[in-house]
Amino acid sequence: MSRKSTGHDLRTGTVFMMLAAFAAGLPAAAQDIKPTTDAPRTTVGFELDALPYLSGGYYASTWIGRDRIRVRPVITKTSLPSFVVQDGFENAELDVYAVIVDYFFREGFQGFWIGAGAEYWQNSIENEVNGGTAEWNNTIATIGGGYVWEFAGNFYLNPWAAGHLVVGGPTSVEVGGATYSPKRFTPEVSIKLGWHF
Repeated sequence: MSRKSTGHDLRTGTVFMMLAAFAAGLPAAAQDIKPTTDAPRTTVGFELDALPYLSGGYYASTWIGRDRIRVRPVITKTSLPSFVVQDGFENAELDVYAVIVDYFFREGFQGFWIGAGAEYWQNSIENEVNGGTAEWNNTIATIGGGYVWEFAGNFYLNPWAAGHLVVGGPTSVEVGGATYSPKRFTPEVSIKLGWHF
């Protein structure tokens, strides 16, 4: 089964991204900016992650940063590889909407960073025996880290790792007469290509 995107999902994702980007900019806009040469600069960037594209999905993230803090709204669609899916099930697909806050150990949004945030997962799965399907939603707490390496102007590579913990929503679902129990904790590693102003 290939889960079809609906207009409602697209609208929900678009509204989520716009609200997250707006909320991320509020603290910087609300601060008094002092006319000094060492005042921190607000920076905006964009990232693409390799992993969702390799699975036939997509990934889009924009971020706004000030000092050593950046806020990233993320939207992605991916198909889970079979080795992470319970036996007897297939076509596990995932739509993710997330907001992550990162802290950099160096100025300029380079080098090592750590981050944490909240994610909303829309899941679907198929019973490989009888074709039965199920859809459900989860709330996720996520934590991760990585390393930003600028290689050409403001273009950078960002290898990273994260862990995702289910904190809300079903921990098992009925799919065509069988019970599917997704993992409560999911590790992830990938690499992103990014650019910032």
